[in-house]
Amino acid sequence: MNARRTVRGLSLHAVVWLIGAFVAVPLVYAVISGFKSTGELTTNPFGLPEHWKTGNYTGILGEGTFWRQIANSAGIAIGTTCCTVAVSAMAAFVLARYAFRGRELFYALFTIGLMFPFAVAVLPLFLLLRNFDLLDNPLGVILPQAAFGLPMTIIILRGFFRTIPAEVEEAAVVDGCGKFRFFWKILLPMARPALGTVSVLAIVASWNNFFLPLLVFNDPKWQTVPVGVQQFQGQYATDYALVLAYIVLAMVPALAFYAVAERQLIGGLTAGATKG
Repeated sequence: MNARRTVRGLSLHAVVWLIGAFVAVPLVYAVISGFKSTGELTTNPFGLPEHWKTGNYTGILGEGTFWRQIANSAGIAIGTTCCTVAVSAMAAFVLARYAFRGRELFYALFTIGLMFPFAVAVLPLFLLLRNFDLLDNPLGVILPQAAFGLPMTIIILRGFFRTIPAEVEEAAVVDGCGKFRFFWKILLPMARPALGTVSVLAIVASWNNFFLPLLVFNDPKWQTVPVGVQQFQGQYATDYALVLAYIVLAMVPALAFYAVAERQLIGGLTAGATKG
């Protein structure tokens, strides 16, 4: 029995290391290749650089365009997250704590939203944004992203809100606490793990979104990081080392954020399951 458990543990560790290698090896390769020249990258694609060309990275970091794209992505991600979490928290509270006719139908409509592909909505969404004069406007990205993020966020928050015992709300009502005050003063603080989780998911989804900013923004001053990477690849299509350096620098903010928020994300996803 112990031998079988040991073999199973070693197998799981081997699978984890294999998956980690699939993720880490391309990233390390891109980082090292960014220090090469394009000629050296062609002749020596897998070895260490003979002359570390730091200018690829410092040149990009010295450009205002790169930092503007970082600021645009960060601002849009924060705006999207605030809208998504605020609206979803209120909707999830009603769907979780109130019993009314049609409640499950409303919830089903939100869950159906998970199966609605963004590509289907491209044309009507573009026409709608144009009619509301939201093209080349950050709200033209923030509002649709928030709308598409509502279904998953509501599902997560509703499940968490339902785990909070009804006795907590009853005690708050006895003490003279109204519904809104209970939601704001008691429920939201108790739901911090879930709120943190959905906030992380919303930020990551917004940061990685490429198609919607490409659709909405024609003015280069509003370009986000994913669109900037695509534009940079087109501009320096033959300078592979420089393109790899740009891609690595574009990934750094997202990787840093995820490294900081990883514990919050995992804790929030498991919090609802551990409450009784």
